[in-house]
Amino acid sequence: MSTLDAPAQSAADPSAPSLVSLPWIERLVSMDTTSRVPNLGLIETVRDALAALGIASTLTHDPRGGWANLFATIPAHDGATNGGIVLSGHTDVVPVDGQAWDSDPFRPEIRDDRLYGRGTCDMKGFIGAALALLPEMLATQLAQPIHFALSYDEEVGCAGAPLMIEDLVKRGVKPAGCIVGEPTSMRPIIAHKGINAYNCCVRGHAAHSSLTPKGLNAIEYAARLICHIRDVADQFRTQGPFDELYDVPFSTAQTSTIQGGNAINTVPAECRFAFEFRNLPTLDPEPIFARIEAYAHDTLLPQMRREHPNAAIEFSKIASAPGLDATEQAAITQLVRALTADQSKRKVAYGTEAGLFERAGIPSIVCGPGNIEQAHKPNEYVELAQLAACEQFLRKFVRSLSVGAGAH
Repeated sequence: MSTLDAPAQSAADPSAPSLVSLPWIERLVSMDTTSRVPNLGLIETVRDALAALGIASTLTHDPRGGWANLFATIPAHDGATNGGIVLSGHTDVVPVDGQAWDSDPFRPEIRDDRLYGRGTCDMKGFIGAALALLPEMLATQLAQPIHFALSYDEEVGCAGAPLMIEDLVKRGVKPAGCIVGEPTSMRPIIAHKGINAYNCCVRGHAAHSSLTPKGLNAIEYAARLICHIRDVADQFRTQGPFDELYDVPFSTAQTSTIQGGNAINTVPAECRFAFEFRNLPTLDPEPIFARIEAYAHDTLLPQMRREHPNAAIEFSKIASAPGLDATEQAAITQLVRALTADQSKRKVAYGTEAGLFERAGIPSIVCGPGNIEQAHKPNEYVELAQLAACEQFLRKFVRSLSVGAGAH
């Protein structure tokens, strides 16, 4: 028996709340699915658990091999598989490199009514809770199907989910709504910003630093472009547009990494940097990038080529994910508000896969256990009370889809 197939051992102490989801969550957290590591072991573990209950899964594989999405459906009582609600979560987690943990991040541990481990909050807590309730879902006479959607590479720009959603469209699978279980403290989130990430390579010409006029300094021109990106960010900050329901009520932009040069006495021939901007969902991201690209090609590049004819500035998209702007009239919004008894309007700056589902015509909302402030940090945790609240929410959700319940 492999370690992935071994029965999960609960880390709970005798005083911990009674949670049916703990074994599944601990099992998932114990699998290192950092984005750079293949997630197929986790996906196949879930696939096999579903198959043991008579539920078939469809896997969409990344071309690299080793990574895959999973989509599975619990049909309605009459066998219907279209319509219904998706429970969505990403299986990858962020690295622990350089972080000081008080316990092994991949050996979940309960302390002070919190479950610690990488991914407990973001977002294996939600996935584990949903999987733990499979027997209750199967025992319910469902008026609509319940779907499971597990993705890879969300943390590196929502790179995996588009393959799964494209496959759903090809197969004619049309869910009526989607709940993305990112950590929201079990409060409905109706909107989030879009994410757009790019690499930029500025190519100059090398020369000995004593002969700088014979070279073209790629770092210096990259710096001018980086300052322009900061100017774009400053304009958003001062001129908007604004939406005060967000914690950061305007679109943002920043440069995040940079590399260039090879010696102090050499004019650098190349500089590479990565930048991103996060747009309010009401703002089209294409003109934002077009403004940055136009400055590079129309202003900087002519200056560079006066110094050396082979100068170049090249952009490549790393990732993009659309924002979410759910309508209050959507059935999924009304359902989650009813299940949580929460009518407050909340919007967040971080991105999720909900925007991808929304763009595919599947109305979506974000609601899951844990606080986003605990995500990505050393000693990541989810409060056991949050997991209990998630289990209660999911039980209400299953009942709401049962025959005779007046499900949305």
